[in-house]
Amino acid sequence: MKLPVRVLLVLGLLLLSQVFVSVHCQEVEEEGQQVEEVQQVEEVQQVEEEGQQVEEVQQVEVEEEEEEEVEEVQQVEEVQQVEEVEEVQQVEEEEEEVEEEVEEVQQQVEEAWTRGSVKACTCECETADPMTGGPTITYPTLPSAPPQGPPRDCMPECPYHRALGFESGWVAPSQISCSNQAQYAGWYLAWLPHRARLNNQGFGCAWLSKHNDPHQWLQLDLQQVGVVSGVLTQGRCDADEWVTKYSLQHRTSASARWVYYKDQSGHNRVFYGNTDRSSTVQNLLRPPIVARYVRLLPLGWHTRIALRMEVLMCMKKCSTPGPAPV
Repeated sequence: MKLPVRVLLVLGLLLLSQVFVSVHCQEVEEEGQQVEEVQQVEEVQQVEEEGQQVEEVQQVEVEEEEEEEVEEVQQVEEVQQVEEVEEVQQVEEEEEEVEEEVEEVQQQVEEAWTRGSVKACTCECETADPMTGGPTITYPTLPSAPPQGPPRDCMPECPYHRALGFESGWVAPSQISCSNQAQYAGWYLAWLPHRARLNNQGFGCAWLSKHNDPHQWLQLDLQQVGVVSGVLTQGRCDADEWVTKYSLQHRTSASARWVYYKDQSGHNRVFYGNTDRSSTVQNLLRPPIVARYVRLLPLGWHTRIALRMEVLMCMKKCSTPGPAPV
């Protein structure tokens, strides 16, 4: 039985509409899926951005905290530095005051000993005390203030000198040191500074400097402030090596600066030393040195720096009359 054409057309349209609807539904579903995927991606991106922002905020906070800590540390260090600088300045000021006092006393002694208007004492002097068990050294009394009343007509010189004890051994090895002493090893250990003893004999009879240049020195620690009035020198006992000239430095404490012994014109005094290995050359100091530490600095030498020596201490043996009555 044949259906009318109109019915067939209607059926065809219905089929087409169903196909269209199904296709449209698929498209709608796909669009929905795409929208969901886009939303998910956006949500993920948003979460990631929020997380990055949180991390950035936290990082900024950490950096700020670190900066604050650094600033606090810097402030503490600055305060400590200021305190240290103040302490150093205070110590330096105290040392300068002590040095000024010592230099003032030394200057008083030097002026009294060098000005031509003052003559030497001619008074009677006591006999020297016998040496019992070692050197007995009596130091001159230095003026702490200008004398009252008319000045004295003479100043006590050092007519009596006593050997400190290089030759006798009363000066301990620990009291004698030298430049570059830490470098002494092997053969040089036989020529350490404490070997620099007058009239010492045999192998290792003198101090030999590790280097031969004008920057070397031999140092004596008196262990207390004393009055040094002279130096005696010899060369090496078993070779033609000796010091031909030298200068002296001194200071009153380990923290004080070194001061050169000056001549009357204010220049560093140059002392002339030996011309052979065995002769003893004596240089008396006028004025004497008021110090605890004394350094001998070789300025010239024959072959190499080699030294035996003794130090003379000034003794109070001459009494001067007191101030005249007013």
